[in-house]
Amino acid sequence: MNVFVFDIETIPDIDGCRRIYDLHGLSDDDVARAVFQMRRQQSGTEFLRHYLHRVVAISAVLRTRDQFKVWSLGDVDSTEQDLLQRFYSGIERYTPRLVSWNGSGFDLPVIHYRSLLYPINAAHYWETGQNDNSFRYNNYLSRFHDRHTDLMDVLAAYQVRANAPLDEIAGLCGFPGKMGMSGSKVWDAYQQGDIKEIRDYCETDVLNTYLVYLNFQRSRGNLDQTQYREECLLVRDELKNSAMQHLRDFESAWIDV
Repeated sequence: MNVFVFDIETIPDIDGCRRIYDLHGLSDDDVARAVFQMRRQQSGTEFLRHYLHRVVAISAVLRTRDQFKVWSLGDVDSTEQDLLQRFYSGIERYTPRLVSWNGSGFDLPVIHYRSLLYPINAAHYWETGQNDNSFRYNNYLSRFHDRHTDLMDVLAAYQVRANAPLDEIAGLCGFPGKMGMSGSKVWDAYQQGDIKEIRDYCETDVLNTYLVYLNFQRSRGNLDQTQYREECLLVRDELKNSAMQHLRDFESAWIDV
């Protein structure tokens, strides 16, 4: 089966927050400050509810029988609608196994809510057996099957108290983890116009996720040690030969343990 590892980066939905909280007349920065403050008073954290995030980057690793590719959907000028439709169109084209880290807890709920705002076709993603019987008991919405494998959820045995950060699990496995940025810095980077930096950071996250997924597949017996080593070498070669500096830097920071 084709494998599609994905990750999103988000910022506050400033226009939506203005509308639902009647914050008209405030600058973008002041709207963000206001909703962060409201959230902090409600829950002790500034991390906004899923539906108040706007998607500014979706990055992916695609592994098919003949191809390994890491990239960000669209380009630096792509709208949120374009990014979301490209995500769903890729699922329709490849019918892949989706792989994520906390995708069930964050990425997919955000994608679901944001997709309500646009005339987007996501029929294949939402299929649960009405038109394709193979999706009846194994679909993208099922938590306990593997058409979508949320690695954080699975490795924690579906116990929230056992959840772990990708950065640290990747580091334990000898992979680079986060490089130069974190999700908490995305809003600041966006305000400075650094969309490419956000996309580059998101690509390193999906690389970490894919490499942890290889370790998971080895643990499951789906890869033996020789196959695992061969796949890691393929990835390293692709990164070494990339024209993108951040991908070459990722390969240089990758150690064997």
